Parts: sequence; structure tokens; C-alpha cells
Amino acid sequence: MNLTIILESLQEDLQGVAELGDERVAAVARRLSETLASSLRLKLFDVLSQAAVELSGKLPAGHVEVRLAGQEPEFVYVEATRGDSAAGEELSARITLRLPESLKNAVERAADREGVSTNTWIVRAIGRATESRPAQHVTGKRLSGYAQS
Repeated sequence: MNLTIILESLQEDLQGVAELGDERVAAVARRLSETLASSLRLKLFDVLSQAAVELSGKLPAGHVEVRLAGQEPEFVYVEATRGDSAAGEELSARITLRLPESLKNAVERAADREGVSTNTWIVRAIGRATESRPAQHVTGKRLSGYAQS
């Protein structure tokens, strides 16, 4: 998915509206569009992440993730793993976990957004974190790999 095209289109729209004003308005619009580009990219990524959560909720097994390839997101289907309760593994092991209140609150909010219990969210997050993944390679000054939501 190419967010760059969408962002450039929005910048062109803003510039077109700014041209209705004087040169000062056009300069301000240009600076605004440059400043907002990264923020808009993050907001669009948030929207795509929410879409992935909704799609995941409709699947009988597995889930959909939004991963970054460079600056461009892509949807990826991930089959249910042993860490997913959907995979049928009995959830019988218990641990006590101490974490900062702010992190606990963030986990609870994330679980609420996905419409699952906090326990289910944590089990899924740990399962995804422990999956084997392609290694990231550093070539020159570029880091390649992917990000996961």
C-alpha cells in the first residue's frame, strides 16, 4: 500500500486551496503540509491498524497485522500460533507479572481496542514476540526488517 501517493495528494489539495490566498498564505500552507506529513502518515497507520484488528475479529483463526516495509504499510495474515488460545492449546500455566501502572493501563486500552480480554491480548503479544522471524540486516546505514502493530 503506497501511503506516499495519498500524502502527496493531500499536500497538493492543501496547496491548491492555499493558492486562493496571497503568497504568505501559500507559504504557510507549504510549511504546514511539510510539517503534517509525518503526523498524517502515523494517523493513517493507526487507521490501518484498527482495520487489521477488525479483520482479525472476523477470522476464525489467526490474525491480520500491519507491517512496515520501509515507510509503506502492508497487511499480513498470520496463522494462529501455539500462543493463541484459538489454536486450541490449554491455557493452564500461570505467572505473576509486575509492571508499571502506566504500562498496565496501556495494555488494557489495547485489549479494549481489539475487543479481547487483557489476558488474551498479553498471550497473543507474547506469542507474536516469540515467533521466529526473518533476521534484520544492517547494510551501510540502512536497517531493513519490519515493524509490527
